[in-house]
Amino acid sequence: MVTTIEKPQILSLEAFLALPETQPASEYANGFITPKAMPKGKHSRIQTRFARTIDQVTEEPKIALALTELRCTFAGRSIVADIAVIRWQNLPLDPDGEISNQFSHAPDWIIEILSPDQSPVLVIEKILFCLSQGSEIGWLLDPATKSVMIFQNGSTQIYFATAENPQPLTVLTGLENLQITAQDIFAWLKV
Repeated sequence: MVTTIEKPQILSLEAFLALPETQPASEYANGFITPKAMPKGKHSRIQTRFARTIDQVTEEPKIALALTELRCTFAGRSIVADIAVIRWQNLPLDPDGEISNQFSHAPDWIIEILSPDQSPVLVIEKILFCLSQGSEIGWLLDPATKSVMIFQNGSTQIYFATAENPQPLTVLTGLENLQITAQDIFAWLKV
């Protein structure tokens, strides 16, 4: 008896982009489609509150925008960031001067929030890929450990909400008015 194992079909980026969007969104890397984890309560609360907090500091002075679940397609991959912070001068515009639907570069600041059923290794790999393609800074927030991992300039720092001396977290250059700690972020979970 001969057993055959089917090889998974490798898809081109163009073929992936031609597919209808899924709910939750899917991402594309190296010929394969990976569905994103469906956001749960803690993930969703942090995502919406953090994007709003960033925009309160950055939108009016036209420094940057925080966009949730934004698809960015660049360097042969198509990712969907939980929060993509894009500097104002890097926002793509359509012919009418409105924000474009197509983003073809890495976010300036990628923020990912770990869901309970998500692999931290795959999320970290996505952040590191974005950094290798031009992102200035990447964050991974983990509600289970109440921690924030910050990736920047080849180094990684970890901040815990339980720390006795809360320190302001490193943010995208130019957003220093956004003074926030790990304690501030995870306090949003109390309703």
